[in-house]
Amino acid sequence: MTDRSSTPSTTPTATLAGKAIVVTGASRGLGRSIAVALAGAGAAVVVNGRDADNIDALVGEIGAAGGRAIGVVGSVADEAVADRVVATCVEELGQIDCLVNNAGIVRDRTTMRMSAEEFDDVIAVNLRGTWLCGRAAARAMKDTGGHLVNVISNVAFHGSVGQSNYAASKAGAASLTRSWAYELARYGIRANAVWPVALTDMTQVVLDRAVQAATAEGAPAPEAGAIGIGDPDEVAKLLVYLASDAAAHLNHQIITFNGGRLSLWTHPSEVEVREQRSWTVDEIAAAFSGDGAIAPQAMHEPALPPLLS
Repeated sequence: MTDRSSTPSTTPTATLAGKAIVVTGASRGLGRSIAVALAGAGAAVVVNGRDADNIDALVGEIGAAGGRAIGVVGSVADEAVADRVVATCVEELGQIDCLVNNAGIVRDRTTMRMSAEEFDDVIAVNLRGTWLCGRAAARAMKDTGGHLVNVISNVAFHGSVGQSNYAASKAGAASLTRSWAYELARYGIRANAVWPVALTDMTQVVLDRAVQAATAEGAPAPEAGAIGIGDPDEVAKLLVYLASDAAAHLNHQIITFNGGRLSLWTHPSEVEVREQRSWTVDEIAAAFSGDGAIAPQAMHEPALPPLLS
């Protein structure tokens, strides 16, 4: 881990003046903070969400602060809505420089109790919606280049009890990111993914469980930061950077940020390889047992890291 808290930065402050950016899932939580932060850095934003009142309020707040925002209400799982979000950006703002695919829902339930509808609902918004908006944005960016940013989650890689639908959707979004980075590079379109850790309606349950556990042990209730859950306004700063020209060299990356801890994920890679011209079933079995066997990867769900003080 590198601590640069006392080292003055020589990197110019990221500015988004002249940029046109779409943020989905912006009616509340992290998406709202992202939209406000992007507009505060100079971008004109198209904000999308299903709650018309919240979207109207957000557009008004950004306007009152001197920024420019346009709202598009509807679910990105609807192809017409996804297309309209991007078309609005191009038609009203003249271009689209960046898409932040933040829209997401949860329908938590263990696999044996989960209904097909609960699975489909999450996939529709979190994966289909991400793809639909990305497709529309890529078409609009074909001649100009641009940046696609997908908001994912650690459950994409580690899983979580009661979230098989959510994990599948976010793993799909992570894979979309990598596929887009390869496929769209020839058009000057980049794709990166962000795993943000911020206190929102979705993550409140994590804090609630931590408080319950502490209470049961007679310990003081932890603050969100003590268990690694950051403030949405702080976490949104990463998106300001990624949307700026200062991040133009980043492509095919997955970045985690909780407002205090910034980390980069490795690309998937083999951890051990055995090769021979032909294998019997017994030889395959022997490769995973006995002396010198391939050691299985540990199954674990990493704890959220604490924020830096």
